[in-house]
Amino acid sequence: MRKGKDKMLDGVEKIFEEMQPMMKKLKKNSYEKNMVQFREVNGHYFSEMMDYMEGEEDKEKAAEEIGKTFVDKVEAAYEKKGKVTGKVQTDLNFFMIYYTFPAILMTHSDYAKQVADSICGEWGMRFKDSKIGFADYDTIYSGFREKIFGIF
Repeated sequence: MRKGKDKMLDGVEKIFEEMQPMMKKLKKNSYEKNMVQFREVNGHYFSEMMDYMEGEEDKEKAAEEIGKTFVDKVEAAYEKKGKVTGKVQTDLNFFMIYYTFPAILMTHSDYAKQVADSICGEWGMRFKDSKIGFADYDTIYSGFREKIFGIF
């Protein structure tokens, strides 16, 4: 991200643009198709994160910068009157768990887990009732029967 810290992950909040249709009636088949499309459209953001990690000497600081920048941009895009509403926050949380974190881990970078940990930690500190966790794609995918946990 040699383009400067202010340009880091420029436009990353757009990964949530298809959030509603991608979460609606989520089943094993649709999750698989959605993830392929999500990574095709947004994979450059995750590659940018890993490239930044590769190029920085202080990996911990770099991961923290990515986490802070990512959450700053999402917060700015979704806050209304200084807050993200409960419903929107819930949707964002689920989207992070089902798509964003698995896509980060699917980069197979040596730094993927460190970046995911950093984003997850920053997310939990910044958003109310959002102490979320993450798992890799295969773990989530294997949790589906026909419907995820029988609830969608």
